[in-house]
Amino acid sequence: MPDRYADILVVDLLGGIGDLVMLLPAVHGLARRHPDARLRILTHEPGADLVRADPAVGEVRTPRHGGPGAERAAVVEALAARRPDLAVGTTRYDGIPDLLVAGSGRTVTNLWRDPPPHQPVGERYLEILHAEGLLDAADRATRPRVHLPEEAHRAGERTVRHLVGEPLAPPVVLVTDAGMAVKRWPARHWRALAAALTRRGHPVFTVGPVDADAPLGVPLPRVDLPTLAGQFAAVGRRGGVVVGPDTGPVRLAAAAGAATVVLFGPTDARRYGTGDVDLQGLPDCPYRRPTAITEQPCWWEAHCPLSAAGPACMTDLDVDAVLAAVTAA
Repeated sequence: MPDRYADILVVDLLGGIGDLVMLLPAVHGLARRHPDARLRILTHEPGADLVRADPAVGEVRTPRHGGPGAERAAVVEALAARRPDLAVGTTRYDGIPDLLVAGSGRTVTNLWRDPPPHQPVGERYLEILHAEGLLDAADRATRPRVHLPEEAHRAGERTVRHLVGEPLAPPVVLVTDAGMAVKRWPARHWRALAAALTRRGHPVFTVGPVDADAPLGVPLPRVDLPTLAGQFAAVGRRGGVVVGPDTGPVRLAAAAGAATVVLFGPTDARRYGTGDVDLQGLPDCPYRRPTAITEQPCWWEAHCPLSAAGPACMTDLDVDAVLAAVTAA
């Protein structure tokens, strides 16, 4: 018989929206396997908005401030509020695993352990939790899906319908920013792709910084994450595609049901791909470390050992190849 847990605490304090999205299949699997448990999530804003309305989640907690030690303090508070029977975490810094071990009945505090170099991160999470007896075999095949409140669905549909109605060619959303300079596709490539898509009759939307002098397309309104997911879902219902680098909004688009074309450079598409069309720039880069990306010489400052002009891996992603991938998607 499986162990019974009244309270499950999931800790994801890595900071990125995409990190939380990759963890969603594990969250939903734990909720399915342990339907009588109250499942709590401790994560950062604004990603927390993606799980507040999720019926699998009983409570969402976030750090109280953005200063040093905020995440550790938030873990202490969550454990003091209620001792979990099971704690699962992706977060390895600031002694947080030790806090969970000391303050929980059972813990799985390292979902990153001993990964094969090309196994997708989300699959690794599921494999470890299955090996721990916490998930069923069927759970290992699930993909990230975000739960959208009905109002987010309606708001997204209203926006896209107002902007394009029912277009003759599927709309394409370009997510032009990446949060980290090392993941950004060159601006000239974005301009060339947008022009090619427009010539083919595709309505082009953008998410990210807008160049008022040379806009790539129609900016989607700035909204909260659930409503953005609703916009992506509306694009997906029209057969559209979301294009962008390895970043949170693109993962959110995939989790909302839109087709994606993801542009990978410093991160390995085999480890971090969404499962739709994942394009790898400079696949033979000798500096890429699939299981230790933060130790790459380019990671923090985007100083590429192969090119003074910027990340060679991102430049290597050819506009024609991306255009072909969008058409295929």
